[in-house]
Amino acid sequence: MKIAIASVQIPFITGGAEILAELLKNELIKRKHRAEIVTIPFKWYPTKTLINSMLMGRMMDLTEVNGEVIDLVIGLKFPAYYVRHPNKALWLLHQHRQAYDLWDTDFGDLHTLPDGEFLRNTIIKNDNEFIKEARRIFTISKNTTARLKKYNNIDSIPLYHPPKNHEKLNCKEYEDFIFYPSRIDKLKRQRLLVSAAKFLETNVKIYIAGGGSQSEIEYLKEYIRQNSLEERVKLLGFISEEEKIDLYSRCLAVYFGAYDEDYGYITLEAFFSAKPCIVHADAGGPLEFITDNENSYVVEENPEMLAKKIDFLLKNKEEARRAGKAALKSISDMNINWDHVINSMLGDYI
Repeated sequence: MKIAIASVQIPFITGGAEILAELLKNELIKRKHRAEIVTIPFKWYPTKTLINSMLMGRMMDLTEVNGEVIDLVIGLKFPAYYVRHPNKALWLLHQHRQAYDLWDTDFGDLHTLPDGEFLRNTIIKNDNEFIKEARRIFTISKNTTARLKKYNNIDSIPLYHPPKNHEKLNCKEYEDFIFYPSRIDKLKRQRLLVSAAKFLETNVKIYIAGGGSQSEIEYLKEYIRQNSLEERVKLLGFISEEEKIDLYSRCLAVYFGAYDEDYGYITLEAFFSAKPCIVHADAGGPLEFITDNENSYVVEENPEMLAKKIDFLLKNKEEARRAGKAALKSISDMNINWDHVINSMLGDYI
């Protein structure tokens, strides 16, 4: 089959969505399909630009190329999933969350625009109409499925996939540091982990990897400086895939502070590395894999409580090892593999 994967690209920003598109393309090619990623540039402000992005998604012609029919289009992200095609499937990472669960919250900004209400209503109206065009609708998690049902009353099927290089992830030791690799953003709540460092009683270290919001990075740097945490907290910046795999293999545990995450590669990467995660009750997608006090830990969204849990794990490394082993077993017990994903997605088309 000739398959087009439709998504969007925010110029100069690469994250989970881009990784997923590449993984999907590569796995389709491995199975002898012809696959290509087709993206449109995305900018969510100002109003005119966001409207134009939606129009671009709708105006894409992926029915054929050079006289050859494109057999299937798989839409991943807003507004690329507006594309017209007689054989369209969706595998939603998420919708434009600013119009939905992040509306009128500290993590959203659409509601602050002069015509934010108009934009929100336009997005919801278009989603209600164009998502239903798809012959099959999948999401990357139960959390995304629940949002789609709650806000649009559209049914969908969660379809889990393994993270990039999952077969290379491993466990070497449980050393004295907590690892948090993620895009640095207010929504990911690195602030909570850095704030917790003030209350730590043990000599445990905190390693935070990733780039992202420059203002958030500057905030973290200033907080670390003002509280003399330079020896306790390390901002590693961008790291290579090899460095990330190594840090996963050696850390005591993984912190994943994101708010209402869609899926959460970090949880899966931690589990494939036999490491427990520390998350919060509003983590969203990661909670689909986590059982509190069995394979990971759900703690109060409070720096002092977070510090207590981290100190506890350092003082009780056998508990970290036990939970890590349980995490690895739980992920192996679930049907998270690419054969299942591809067969489910293409079942109606092949």
